[in-house]
Amino acid sequence: MGTAERRETSGDGTAARDVTRREAAPAVRATGAAGRRADDGPALEAAEGRAAYRPLWVEEPAKRRRLPDPVRTAAVRAVLIIAVTLIQAMVALLCTLAGSWLAFPMVVSSVVSTIAATWAALDVWVTRQVWNQRHGVVSVPSSTARALRRERRQARRQQRAAERERARIRRRGGTGQLSHP
Repeated sequence: MGTAERRETSGDGTAARDVTRREAAPAVRATGAAGRRADDGPALEAAEGRAAYRPLWVEEPAKRRRLPDPVRTAAVRAVLIIAVTLIQAMVALLCTLAGSWLAFPMVVSSVVSTIAATWAALDVWVTRQVWNQRHGVVSVPSSTARALRRERRQARRQQRAAERERARIRRRGGTGQLSHP
């Protein structure tokens, strides 16, 4: 949506459509002229107010699916730990530049915090992998892999059908055959 467009919703916010400035301007003028009283009083103000009303936001569907709860929890934890690590590193730098006695403890805690931040980032990755492995992941195989699987499935079906036919013939005792081997 460019700068010359906006989204217009109905009163209940269910349907939305794009409106350009050219489309919106005649609607404002027409509403203003139709709702005008002889003294150009409150009716004009109400009509202009209705035409100028725009909702603060319009709900749009998410482009990506929401992260699973364990992965999102690990990601939030990692972001918080990384933020604290960056703050500690900045304080350590400033204490070092100022020549404060607090510089050494802050540098040591920054090193420890960096290790914890790395661990937290790895935790997000591992948690995501574990969740995908346990709950399955939507995969989009390539067309060649799909074709190979289709051929294998078809061959297995034919093999099972032939085996069922042999078993059926054995159960019947050979009846229905023209000759017995």
